[in-house]
Amino acid sequence: MSTTGRSVADTDLAATLAEARFVRVAPRAEGDAIAAAGILLRALAARSTPFQARVVPPTEDPPADATVPIGFPDGIGADERPASATAADLVRELGSEPAPELAFAGCLLGGDPEAAEVDLERRGGVGIPTADLADGLAHSTLFHAGFSGDETAIGAELAGLVDDDRTVASLAALEAVGSEAASEHAGTAIERALRPHTTPEGPFETAEGFADVLDCLARDAPGIALALAMGHDVRTNALEAWRTHSTATHEAIRTAETGRYDGLFVARIEEGPVETVARLLRDFRSPEPVVLVVSDGEAGAASLTDRVDEPMETAAAAVDGVGGGTPFQGIARFGCPPEAFLEAFREAMA
Repeated sequence: MSTTGRSVADTDLAATLAEARFVRVAPRAEGDAIAAAGILLRALAARSTPFQARVVPPTEDPPADATVPIGFPDGIGADERPASATAADLVRELGSEPAPELAFAGCLLGGDPEAAEVDLERRGGVGIPTADLADGLAHSTLFHAGFSGDETAIGAELAGLVDDDRTVASLAALEAVGSEAASEHAGTAIERALRPHTTPEGPFETAEGFADVLDCLARDAPGIALALAMGHDVRTNALEAWRTHSTATHEAIRTAETGRYDGLFVARIEEGPVETVARLLRDFRSPEPVVLVVSDGEAGAASLTDRVDEPMETAAAAVDGVGGGTPFQGIARFGCPPEAFLEAFREAMA
């Protein structure tokens, strides 16, 4: 029974899932949606309900036969709540409890970690996925700092510090917020990386680190991301993909050619994960509320206040490309010169 074309709020999805003989789950390729899929798939597995799951590229629509589309206008995550919060409610109705670290990570990526309604303890320090501080700090995409992407550089800084959580947190905050290039929003943005939540039963050191890995993998390795959300032992492969994604992201930020328009900050990069680059520029570098990152054939957008999903779709269509996204992050693919897409996006935002 497909929910496509109808609001999840208008259906008794929990009852549908409880009676289903086979469930098709289709999350969009972004962190919150994949976390929500993992929450739901774990509950279905516990009930011995057969299922099929496929991550849908961000510029495509979910398959018409999807029982549960996630991260799309007619599925879980269509309202303002994180998709993971809705998925957690569903599995509770099915008699299961979501893995707390997964629910929290998904809701953090969905913009409202408190919606997870789980009890995780907090500690000092920075929310990284690894026990190795240099590795975790260098490759985090929860913030951009002077040492980001350079494990040797942060290792040298750590060597001269007292090894305690408060000192490490101060270092990360000062590096991310104290730069002359830091935006006014950086001080707020860094907060989600500090005083992280512990995950004694999870695959990573902190729930924030889990969210970071999941979000990066959703872009580059969605199959591994889904396996991770389902609870499979893919930690090694996940961390390798996370490091690769992070290194490319921070290098792209450092080498970007930037320009400023009225309300729009534009970064031209040679290559790199455009969505993650756009998010970090929005949070830590942009003097404008909307960021557009363009490379050859691809663009990513991120915003603090204005919706970018519809403008990305409109701009992409204007140059015979494809685009879409969530309200405050978007992606587009096209065959025109990057400058032509930039102009189309500016018109769509006007």
